[in-house]
Amino acid sequence: MRIADAGRHRLQRRPRDLAEPDGALGGAGLQTGRQRVSRPGKRAADGGAYRPALTDACRPTIGWLNRLAFPGGTFDCCLRPRRLEWRDNNSAMREPEMSDISVHHRACHLCEAICGLTIQTEGERILSIKGDPLDSFSRGHICPKAVALQDIQNDPDRLRHPMRRCGDEWQAISWEEAYELVAERLAEIRERHGSNAVAIYQGNPSVHNYGLTTHSNYFLGLLKTRNRFSATSVDQLPHHLTSHLMYGHGLLLPVPDIDHTDFMLILGGNPLASNGSIMTVPDVEKRLKAIRARGGKLVVVDPRRSETAAIADQHLFVRPGQDAALLFGLLNTLFEEGLTRASELPLDGIEEVRTAIAAFSAEAMSARCGVPAEQIRQLARDFAAADRAVCYGRMGVSTQAFGTLCQWLVQLINLVTGNLDRVGGALCTEPAVDLVETTKGGHFDAWRSRVSQLPEYGGELPVAALAEEMLEPGEGQVRALITVAGNPVLSTPNGRKLEQALDGLEFMLSVDFYINETTRYADVILPPTAPLEHDHYDATFNLLAVRNVTRFNLPVLPKPEGALHDWEIFIGLAEAYAGRVGVELKPTMPPQQMMDLALRHGPYGDKSERKLSLAALEDYPHGLDLGPLKPNLARRLKTPNKRIQATPALMLDDLQRFAAQPQAGADELLLIGRRHVRSNNSWMHNYQRLVKGKPRHQLLMHPTDMAARALQDGQRVRVHSRVGVVEVEALASEEMMPGVVSLPHGWGHARPGVQLDIARQQPGASCNDLTDERQLDVSGNAALNGVTVQVSAA
Repeated sequence: MRIADAGRHRLQRRPRDLAEPDGALGGAGLQTGRQRVSRPGKRAADGGAYRPALTDACRPTIGWLNRLAFPGGTFDCCLRPRRLEWRDNNSAMREPEMSDISVHHRACHLCEAICGLTIQTEGERILSIKGDPLDSFSRGHICPKAVALQDIQNDPDRLRHPMRRCGDEWQAISWEEAYELVAERLAEIRERHGSNAVAIYQGNPSVHNYGLTTHSNYFLGLLKTRNRFSATSVDQLPHHLTSHLMYGHGLLLPVPDIDHTDFMLILGGNPLASNGSIMTVPDVEKRLKAIRARGGKLVVVDPRRSETAAIADQHLFVRPGQDAALLFGLLNTLFEEGLTRASELPLDGIEEVRTAIAAFSAEAMSARCGVPAEQIRQLARDFAAADRAVCYGRMGVSTQAFGTLCQWLVQLINLVTGNLDRVGGALCTEPAVDLVETTKGGHFDAWRSRVSQLPEYGGELPVAALAEEMLEPGEGQVRALITVAGNPVLSTPNGRKLEQALDGLEFMLSVDFYINETTRYADVILPPTAPLEHDHYDATFNLLAVRNVTRFNLPVLPKPEGALHDWEIFIGLAEAYAGRVGVELKPTMPPQQMMDLALRHGPYGDKSERKLSLAALEDYPHGLDLGPLKPNLARRLKTPNKRIQATPALMLDDLQRFAAQPQAGADELLLIGRRHVRSNNSWMHNYQRLVKGKPRHQLLMHPTDMAARALQDGQRVRVHSRVGVVEVEALASEEMMPGVVSLPHGWGHARPGVQLDIARQQPGASCNDLTDERQLDVSGNAALNGVTVQVSAA
């Protein structure tokens, strides 16, 4: 056995040099045969013929980061780049003899945990994927998704070549032909209808692949559209808006100092299933159990007794959509009972908070949230009594009608108890690539959507508005769509309405390597290399980590002949489009060089003792620990007066909406989602190792709710909401709070035209065929939890 030589990369050639001419592509193994597709027939809005040459048609996080981090596709740095010694991916790995076994170390970048892996290969065959015990951050932990990296690599359904729709078939084409076709169609639509006639949707993996982060805007920015959307507004927008309003930057996000806290309060988070979210925390189960082992306490608030709640000291049921009521009760108790601590942080407006929430006492909020008033007060006392405590709210509190209020209250609870910017409380990272220092802080409500007048954040509109922007006639109507690593049909509210909208587009481009529920409507699909075929640096999730860590991940497998990385695809698109419309492109560089610049000009770079660079990181194949989180918020504040703003006007105004909200009837059921460690949103159900075993697609209901409706355990039921109906198997579960039902996210693959053979065979329905695009937080984030539904026998 030998250790694979990591080596250094040489600067890769420009994509046009890398792409083979049309004739050579066939020799490189391009499959020119056609794959049958079946999908709903296209029709023109006026009833006439629709696209005679082309009939129509990826997969939640942070789409606007693509433009903030590297404006124009280049790292915004005035210093001259140092010439690096790069080696092309194909030459970085010599072709091994069949008897050679290579060992590679890199992080899994499928989810936020970025666990270290040890991967054994023989030639281009993956022999094993295991947790890396020498990775000081993940400490050998691995989840089933990481093992499935080999399934992604070998999946026969994964696209390897650009695909063009021809009637009801897909045909492989060359990169050059694809680029020219896309440029021609987009230029023509923009010329006839204006820049805003083209919309963009970027999915969650956009921040899990650094080539997308650095280069997607190199092309997308040329379109100059205000109709940009991403998974951010079905996932985490309240986090960013709260930090923008309070701290002056949407990425200045305090994370729990989980390794040093004595009391952790989790609301709406299930890190044992998610591996952590807006909190990069590999090996989270051991870290949570360590809190209890050192005499601390873990409390989980959730409408379901989740996997994380099952290992907690205390679990409290809360009515979906009413976490804000519980948080108001906690904060009011802290004020009323004198449980606050003075903070040395520069702060404005805390007395105004006390006055504004005075009416929201524990007793007043108890009926709304479903938690007894004395339990609310005791929880506040226990939290305040702990030497080091942290309150953390995630998915369940973000994706509801008062998500931003919830995140504001979470920050305030940490603040008034002295646990914000304190060891064992909530701390901000100081990462090697510091996006807080190198990007703008964001903006809110600079413009609004055409139809429903929803506010933008950071240059993106709420994705709940996407379908109506395509369906509503008039000036500014969206007529073309680009999706990047996204599957909004399954991931955004009212997916059936979105299907209808996609079916009426004039043109659609998808950058993705699957024909899924969304990309089946595309005219052109451009597939990038697979995860193990490209290098990676986690600029985003190092920013959210519970320790300051860094590493550079080299490719495990060589780039296949004729394939392109995502960043190369966007350069190729930009060149073709700029040539079509007569625009001069700014120069750019590979993502490796951008990250090298960012590292060298960062806090651990050329001016520090560490002298970090990509070349330096190659000496740390198991990752490099840069130390625990430390108090730093005061000097990192980006507000105009460099002080925390405790009372943003938007939050004070939203108190009135909260106070006036009508409550659900006693006999109504409220829908929530749920996560599973074997799922990754909507796109990892095509691998047998992840879908095998105990089914997990069912609707969970409390036995008393089933009995009240004369339903039996295991019976098929119809679930109705304002926007739609699905049929699914119901499972009796005492994990559920009475009056609450749970349907997991990401299922419902058996739709016409989907080419995911294993996923299509799985039962289940999409919960977003029930969620309502009209139910939104003040930020515009979709309220996916707390949706009123009726359940009856099928």
